[in-house]
Amino acid sequence: MSAVIDVQGPLRKMPAEPGAPVHYRMKVGDTLIPLNDLIGRELQIDFEGEIRCIHCDRLTKKSFSQGFCYPCFRKLAACDSCIVSPEKCHYHEGTCREPEWGETHCMVPHIVYLANSSGLKVGITRKTQVPTRWIDQGAVAAVPMLEVDTRRLSGLVEVLCKQHVADRTNWRAMLKGDVPEVDLMAERERMLETIADGLDALRAEHGEDAIRVVDESGLELAYPVEVWPSKVKTHNLDKTPQVTGRLEGVKGQYLMLDTGVINVRKFTAYHVRLQVFEPSPQQAPDLFSN
Repeated sequence: MSAVIDVQGPLRKMPAEPGAPVHYRMKVGDTLIPLNDLIGRELQIDFEGEIRCIHCDRLTKKSFSQGFCYPCFRKLAACDSCIVSPEKCHYHEGTCREPEWGETHCMVPHIVYLANSSGLKVGITRKTQVPTRWIDQGAVAAVPMLEVDTRRLSGLVEVLCKQHVADRTNWRAMLKGDVPEVDLMAERERMLETIADGLDALRAEHGEDAIRVVDESGLELAYPVEVWPSKVKTHNLDKTPQVTGRLEGVKGQYLMLDTGVINVRKFTAYHVRLQVFEPSPQQAPDLFSN
């Protein structure tokens, strides 16, 4: 088989747009390759041994926080612990690593939502990241619940919700397509009633208008998957630098191959060579977009 696509460069998070199904592209260097068109084709990904920080381009032996070198991991606000635990945001204390970054990423409206990715879960995201965040988590449905003024406040609301519902996705179940049906509209009403006292306390501290109920319908999402794996085996470029297999689907930030799945976002900043093979001798269509 000859390669009809042969590109090299650092991996980046896969851009995705809602559709029927979600439309994915794979970013290798500056090249964007439509992935939905590649379902059923043989792929080969070779890690070429180079990792460069996505912020400073420093050569690093290990990637931290999905694409950063250690010095950037230590100094950038995007790598602070409050990114994982937003309730710990300390911008208001004047100790943000990068106040200007905090103003554009944290001191802006956030959405607290309910989603069904492997079952009911709660999550938060910047308002501008809806529905991208839901797609990245592989949710089959999601509904906004509350809009709040800041990231920290979204984290405090999420803490209230986590006492009653999960905040994590079972990614193996998500990739198997093993997702139970959930009435998210009903769950939203139930959750708002359950945390009503906690919301009142937060409003008393942060202002009545700082937390607003979102009365909008949710979004259902379908993914370009031809075959759901019965057992999820993972590929790790650090341990096995060459990954080959037939592309059977894309969901979340995972490529689903007949040989296993690979989390593309986990290997952000890894310099790779991607080859796509066309078994028939016919000329391949133009699959590139720049």
